[in-house]
Amino acid sequence: MDSTRPIRALMRGLEALTVLNLRDGATVSEVAREIRLPRTTVYRILETLCDSGFVLRDAADERYRLTIMVRNLSAGFDDEAWVTHGAKPHLFELGESIVWPVYIATLCETRMIVREATDHSSPLAIERYSAGAQLPLLTTSTGHVYLASCSDEQRAALLEILAHDPDEVRELLAETRTQGYATAARTRRLAEELSISVPVALQNHGLAVLTVRFFASAVPLKTGLERFLPRLRDCAAKISVTFSQAIAAAGAESSSGTPRTAA
Repeated sequence: MDSTRPIRALMRGLEALTVLNLRDGATVSEVAREIRLPRTTVYRILETLCDSGFVLRDAADERYRLTIMVRNLSAGFDDEAWVTHGAKPHLFELGESIVWPVYIATLCETRMIVREATDHSSPLAIERYSAGAQLPLLTTSTGHVYLASCSDEQRAALLEILAHDPDEVRELLAETRTQGYATAARTRRLAEELSISVPVALQNHGLAVLTVRFFASAVPLKTGLERFLPRLRDCAAKISVTFSQAIAAAGAESSSGTPRTAA
């Protein structure tokens, strides 16, 4: 027997939840019509969902409605997971092209967190970053780009927490916003490490930051900007388009109202 064979009962339960999510409640007959299953089967599905606490049956109109427990299903989901999935092929294509390590990061509370990195496939990475690495906002090019590109309200809140002199930081961020990128230098034991970061626009879902790291002794900053900045921006645009398409596809699937037919 094929161990990967879909569990139809589970699929049907998810289809029923999808229908209820698109309506302000639904009767057994309405759900049965939407997912094209016998009424008796749908009744058992809905009553099972009631027993599990995800659905309730309103005695006033005999309609089934979602409960607040459904929110728990989305508690572990965030847009950053989509960023990682959509960004990875573009990120590794860029890393293969420029050889130096690149990563994409998003905000996590008051720090930037690396979501995906090419360090382990780059022969030029000495200090290797992995997914989950955390970076400060105020002292990295990644953090500067995020602060320069996020909303005014979020920037003000973050600077109030992190900055001793918010006005001084705002001047630096204004320059970053104008030029559309940020650079930073960090002294390492072997050499001075430079970084260039650009924003990745993600519609109204916030933003991510794309960064390349390299050594000044091998690539001076001016050369790095000429060589890497256009490629970073091109990669950022591709990731943004991929994310937008994923959001549009998810929206279209949700609004169709008719899940796949169960045999």
